[in-house]
Amino acid sequence: MNARARLVAGFVPALLAAGACQSALEGTRSGIAISNVTVIDAVSGERPDQTVLIDGDRIAAVGASDSIDFGGLFEVIDGAGKFLIPGLWDMHVHLTYDERLVDFMPRAFIRYGITSVRDTGGLMRKLRPVVERMRAAGAIAPRVFFSGPLLDGGTVVYDGVNAVEVGIANLTAAHAEMNVAGLKAQGIDFIKIYEMVTPEVFDALIKAARIHGLPIAAHVPLSMRASAAAPRVNSMEHLRNVVLDCVDNAQGLLEKRQEYLNAGRERSGIDLRAALHRMQRMDAIDALDWEVCGAVLDTMRNTIQVPTARLSTLKLFPVFERGDWAAALARMPPALIEEWSAPPAWMAVDPVFRDHRFAQYTLDMIGHMRQAGVPIGAGTDTPLAHAIPGYSLHNELEILVAAGLTPLEALGAATIQPAAFFSLQDEIGAVAPGMHADLVLLRANPLADIRNTRSIDRVIARGRLMPTE
Repeated sequence: MNARARLVAGFVPALLAAGACQSALEGTRSGIAISNVTVIDAVSGERPDQTVLIDGDRIAAVGASDSIDFGGLFEVIDGAGKFLIPGLWDMHVHLTYDERLVDFMPRAFIRYGITSVRDTGGLMRKLRPVVERMRAAGAIAPRVFFSGPLLDGGTVVYDGVNAVEVGIANLTAAHAEMNVAGLKAQGIDFIKIYEMVTPEVFDALIKAARIHGLPIAAHVPLSMRASAAAPRVNSMEHLRNVVLDCVDNAQGLLEKRQEYLNAGRERSGIDLRAALHRMQRMDAIDALDWEVCGAVLDTMRNTIQVPTARLSTLKLFPVFERGDWAAALARMPPALIEEWSAPPAWMAVDPVFRDHRFAQYTLDMIGHMRQAGVPIGAGTDTPLAHAIPGYSLHNELEILVAAGLTPLEALGAATIQPAAFFSLQDEIGAVAPGMHADLVLLRANPLADIRNTRSIDRVIARGRLMPTE
């Protein structure tokens, strides 16, 4: 008998003995049993013919179906011919970016089996009420972890004047330390560093986050190289600016950016950032040297990369041309249905005129990262660029597989990697005793085809069966 079987064999009788009398007196069932199901997670792989017992918000036991007798204490779901995976995460969402979607998002995430989300940027005055509603008892909503505003430099990209207001300025190291302390006091779960910070402010934000015990998500600041920034944070977003460090003249490109940043302080943040991207990004992609890049990727082996691949490969995998797009879009708030029926304004309607170089770079970079042992996390940047909440995470998983991940690795990107970001590997992300009871029951095997993550039969969040309609 292996260790897990011994745990189940010892735990289940104790659970039944402890709950039998009370359950009989009350005439109610104390939990949920999913019987005869194939369990799949990125920790233990595929395990056929299992029974999973859920007691409150925890998985009480997992074991071979013929070894667990749970009597009448549990509401039974017959899992025969079905597949049970951990609840999925979206590691990169913006819950308050579009006011038309604020009330729609939580239930939409649940519908698609997303039981946890990481909000990577929003103003506290807008975000806190949303988080409170999502965390309220009985809410039909995923678990939510949030960073508060983007911590930008003296020049702010998302400043509320030239772009949606999502970021705040960090003018000096002292200012940065004060901002982090203030956000910690307001209950944030991590910080998000943005692109316009100076190296000095970056250092101060890192130091403050460590003092306050906060994980760190970041873009590669334009004033720095990826190999210098990545090892100091817990996740990097979008593969943004990584390619600028993957060319022979990476140091020269950095010096040009720093000069441009110093000279462009009177420009808006969004214009300045866009100008730098136009100036260097595509030339760097064309000149990318994978041997040079190998040394850069070596610095990232302890930093989760969240490529938001569905965003940067939209021209290659246009979501609005999918067969299931119309049905998914029809569920959206009416104000968005017509707006999202056509490609985004920045994307050519005619596929002939779509430049696929950046999309192909994204796929190639993810594949090289996987080969280098760099951890990959699944996030979508919902709701930007036609990202239907929940639906878009399944697109992301398909693209990660197209880039070279196995289906099991893609599942890991949406389960164990997000948990690792928050050091919650022992709490969430696998189907095992003691884990939080966030689970998705599928009608088809996602290891045979990652698209089968869409074949959702039931969603369980915090130990409760959720509505999926």
